[in-house]
Amino acid sequence: MAPALLAVALAAGACRPRDKEPPQAARALREFTGAYPLEARPNGTVRSFDIVAEPTEVELVDGQKLRVWAYNGQVPGPQLRIRLGETLRVRFTNRLPQETTIHWHGVRLPNAMDGVPHTTQRPVQPGETFVYEFTPKDAGTFWFHPHVRSSEQVERGLYGLLIVEDTAPPPYSRDVVWVVDDWLLDETGQVFPRFNTRHDLAHDGRWGNVLTVNGRTDTVLRVRPGERIRLRLLNSANGRVVMPDFSGLDAKLIAVDGLYLREPIDPAGFELAPGNRIDLDITFNQNLAAPLPIVDRFSARRPNVLAHITTEGEPVTPPAFASPARAHVPAWSEGLHVPEHHAFRLNARRGGPFGIEWTLDDKAFAGHSAHHEPALTLTSGRFYRLRFVNESARLHPLHLHGMFFRLLARDGTPVEEPFFRDTVLVHGNESVDIALVPTDAGSWMLHCHILEHAEAGMMTLIAVRAP
Repeated sequence: MAPALLAVALAAGACRPRDKEPPQAARALREFTGAYPLEARPNGTVRSFDIVAEPTEVELVDGQKLRVWAYNGQVPGPQLRIRLGETLRVRFTNRLPQETTIHWHGVRLPNAMDGVPHTTQRPVQPGETFVYEFTPKDAGTFWFHPHVRSSEQVERGLYGLLIVEDTAPPPYSRDVVWVVDDWLLDETGQVFPRFNTRHDLAHDGRWGNVLTVNGRTDTVLRVRPGERIRLRLLNSANGRVVMPDFSGLDAKLIAVDGLYLREPIDPAGFELAPGNRIDLDITFNQNLAAPLPIVDRFSARRPNVLAHITTEGEPVTPPAFASPARAHVPAWSEGLHVPEHHAFRLNARRGGPFGIEWTLDDKAFAGHSAHHEPALTLTSGRFYRLRFVNESARLHPLHLHGMFFRLLARDGTPVEEPFFRDTVLVHGNESVDIALVPTDAGSWMLHCHILEHAEAGMMTLIAVRAP
């Protein structure tokens, strides 16, 4: 179905024959209308970038020389900034000793540009070049990383930011990015060279021994009193979950996984799992007597300092403008009454090349292949309720390519989140209900974003077809 026709169908609540549509689903579909653009609107401007992936040595972790794999010789990789309506063109060259791709995490784009080897493209071989070109449909904070041997390639340093600004960005004093990562370093101070170890696979993936923001353990954000900052955070770690504590600051959560909230809320308690992004609106209306530590409180037993914020210099007048967090986000209060379309069971078993396989519905994704059948087929323009049932005791941040969803419930208890997601953390022995309306046709990945779990099989395909 063409986007314009899909928009008409959504507006009419007629994406499904009325005699087959549960009334709650029909109402949810009408409520979804206008939530976010159904098609890209290119304005004719093309922003071109060259990206090269190659082994190199950089000064990271407080100036220590670290052997890494990097995009354009830097970790985090280059920060690509374009505005909504502009077309991104990336000429990507692979100088790694392995094949690779680039996946544009969270971006709604043509399926052929999604960077999934053999499913959406042939892997880019060493020495080859591939051109990614697309016009994002949404403004927001996104990122890019390999989708080949991700547990190794991301851990070695291959990740970067794609920031799609609004057509008229809010006039913040500054727009700041923090990329949270952790590194598992060996006794020589280099990246631990064994990947997908039995320990990592049997637990919550590879958790490092050095936690960094923008590649450093001593990151300090220096602001003048009165400044109003947009702070974008990405968790690029293989497995570590963080819960940043911004108490003591006038901080509001305004975007999750790229999309604006219905209204700004307190960021307290947000679990920033691997792959998640959040945007904060912070006004510094006070002088900090001392540098304020921003602490990760995901583990109450081991709080970690992520970075510090300090005020210095002469005060300025804060920019005055309404919060950009005023998106149309459906409440879907009847979503849990819509019959469940499918429940994915998450578990593990012995077997496979690593000795442990992580499964979805008792099936392990045996490497990227052109021959995988989709686990589920959805029709664009319909409302669906899906469930993730974690039968294991481990964490699983489930990430869905090509579409956003709303969290409806945890363990059957309704959850009111005024925002969409592309990644949700499922705790051990927990069930999670989500709702979504797929709008883009293609074969889209669903996988755990603990990259060791994905590498060991916790991946599958969801096909979206036209009505």
